[in-house]
Amino acid sequence: MTVNKGLKSIAESSPNFSNQALENAIAQLKLGWVIKSSELDTAIQNNAVLTASQKTDLKEEINNVSHLNLGRVLGDLIRHTNTIIDGSIMPLDEAENPVASTFLDILQMVQSAQGLIPEVLGVEPSTKSRDVNDHLGTLNNVFLETEDSSAPVFTTLQESISFIVNAGLATETALETAYDNLKNFINSVVADSTDFQQTLDTFGAAVATAHTNFNNALAVEPYLTHRTRLITARENINVQVSLENSNLTSLNNFVETLANNLSFSALAEDTVMRKLMANVAQNTNWQTYFNDFETNLSNLNPIYTTDSDSDKSAVIDKVLADSGLPDVTDSTDFDAVASKAKRDTRIDTANFDSFTSEQIIEKSCVQLGITTANRTISALSNSLLGNMNQHDRDTIAEQLDLNESADTIS
Repeated sequence: MTVNKGLKSIAESSPNFSNQALENAIAQLKLGWVIKSSELDTAIQNNAVLTASQKTDLKEEINNVSHLNLGRVLGDLIRHTNTIIDGSIMPLDEAENPVASTFLDILQMVQSAQGLIPEVLGVEPSTKSRDVNDHLGTLNNVFLETEDSSAPVFTTLQESISFIVNAGLATETALETAYDNLKNFINSVVADSTDFQQTLDTFGAAVATAHTNFNNALAVEPYLTHRTRLITARENINVQVSLENSNLTSLNNFVETLANNLSFSALAEDTVMRKLMANVAQNTNWQTYFNDFETNLSNLNPIYTTDSDSDKSAVIDKVLADSGLPDVTDSTDFDAVASKAKRDTRIDTANFDSFTSEQIIEKSCVQLGITTANRTISALSNSLLGNMNQHDRDTIAEQLDLNESADTIS
């Protein structure tokens, strides 16, 4: 349902989607060496002289202590969200997906997945790591919020960065200097520069060495706790980015497959199409679904639907009552008990019309395995009636289980 209030103002303006909220949060983390690390990451990323291979080699060299190389972590995070906003994260395929995706396309596919997963797979999207935040959490402040009492990722990260920076360690200062030296050299390189690889390697090695020295300085308390938090925060960020990248790049095929299979399953309602699908499908699961569809459909009955196991007994009682059961309650009424025995599908009633009620009761007891030796007809009638009334209840319970089985996605 659309809310009309404010709709006109939306229609006449642009949302200007961006990752500004994330960038604002990251700005709060840029303290001390993290500022310098971010500036270096930007210099490498934006440099037009370094080749792709040189950039890759340099990034690898200075990532020797990855939890300290936070400029790259945060830079990759921003670049990742930029590709979501502009839709470029979605793969292009000339045959199947030749048109570039938009942010709206991504939003609509994610929303489709939220409805299709429960309908087709019978579980919540989160159990498949496919809920909204599993696709778009970096844009939805997952690093600023938590669902439990633990502190958010960015909160602990900022606290630890601040603690380390405020300590004024000489190794941190040395690292900042190494960052600046490498950054300044990269920015000074021009297209007609002579061979600069050796100088680039020297400055890169200096950053790697400074990383190691700084990391060693953080190996004792009170810094060790905060170093551990840096490691954990980096891991959490990278895991989230990796999950989103995996989910989004496969999202189109994922949603299309679920939608198509849902459409295929709808064909089972037609008898001829159901037979056709069972014949042409080579997957045994598909064959079973279509071959067993009619049986499973017949087992569905809304009166047997329950919300929990505790409701089953109440449902059985209601169905029994609605069916007029138990229809015989007085075991001393031999005629009524004998008449009920004739309706019991477990009992062979051949020639029962020529027997007295007492004889029918005794013969029925024998067929149902009820002990008859040295027992009065009253005792036999009581046992037989109890057995048949329990069978009525068991039959309803079985029908309830069949309904539940047919109605459970598997």
